[in-house]
Amino acid sequence: VDIVTFNVAISACEKGGAWEKALHFVCLMAEYAVQLDSITFGTAISACARGREWESALQLLSVMARSKVGPDSITFSAAISACEKGGMWEKAMQLYSVMSQGKVEPNEIICSAIVSACEQSGEWEQALQFFDVMDRSKVKADTIIFSAAISACEKGDKWAKALQCLSVMEQRR
Repeated sequence: VDIVTFNVAISACEKGGAWEKALHFVCLMAEYAVQLDSITFGTAISACARGREWESALQLLSVMARSKVGPDSITFSAAISACEKGGMWEKAMQLYSVMSQGKVEPNEIICSAIVSACEQSGEWEQALQFFDVMDRSKVKADTIIFSAAISACEKGDKWAKALQCLSVMEQRR
């Protein structure tokens, strides 16, 4: 059994929503002394994200950070997405901080997941403050990011802030 076979199996588990099986295959890889790669970690973390298993996703990311294969934008994105789906906006922000201190460049997907995590948790202020962080990191907010921020304001009953977001979005076009 080789890495390709395991990665295909983990990918099938991810697509099927079987995060426990995906983690089982990761453990089997260790038993068979098959080296995990970024595809293995990314797919397994995505499987955890799909299952709203943010703690397992963060554990995998931690294992990855200690391995020869360092986390990349794909694995950070998957872990942040897991935090988003689990309503853990603080953890998503922490991951962003760790990521930006390293050599991983933020992108629109990662930023969208963070703003969505804030939106889902009713943290409209955090969602809006994150725009400043995005500006400093040179990530341009797209329609998805603005929509999540506007939705966060709506959930916080801050319609004036939502209109302000809409205005900023139109100015940046």
